[in-house]
Amino acid sequence: MFLPHAIHYRNAALLGASLLLGACANLAGPRDVSIPLSKLQAGVEKRFPLNNKAMELFDIHLTNPRLSLQPGADRVNLALDVAVAPPFLQQSWRGSMAVSGRLSIDAARGAVFINDPQLDAMHIDGVDASRQQQFGMLANALIGKTIRDVPVYNFRMEDLRYAGVQFVPTGIRTSPDAVIIHVEPAK
Repeated sequence: MFLPHAIHYRNAALLGASLLLGACANLAGPRDVSIPLSKLQAGVEKRFPLNNKAMELFDIHLTNPRLSLQPGADRVNLALDVAVAPPFLQQSWRGSMAVSGRLSIDAARGAVFINDPQLDAMHIDGVDASRQQQFGMLANALIGKTIRDVPVYNFRMEDLRYAGVQFVPTGIRTSPDAVIIHVEPAK
């Protein structure tokens, strides 16, 4: 016996199930996670002050980090207050420096880092141009190892779990007020 209504109901049910499965697959697909600049700033502030010795000749104290984003260039700027003091003298110098770098994700360490840091500006109060240049060379050597190792943001892999699906970071970019991390389901 032929039941045309039964065939239509079955086709409608199959179509509905297909749409539902398609919607579920879309929920577990790639997505972007936005981290506001305020969260990034709070994460950076926790890691400062930084103290370092340069060539055993200078104690360098980096404080008051101020982070900003370069949208489109996928870079960040980091402005810092600097205090430089030779351990054998009672004199110290204060000033500021500006560093920029490209953001990268280290999924194994669960962090966002500044890669390829470069010194954009350096000013030490009360010193002449030749000494400014010497401090700039010193700062360039310092940021290569110090800034690169400072996480801008930390995340836990369980933070990247949605609806029972584990996601992994695969890309990063900047906007005017946030860092956007692209995540995809783990394979």
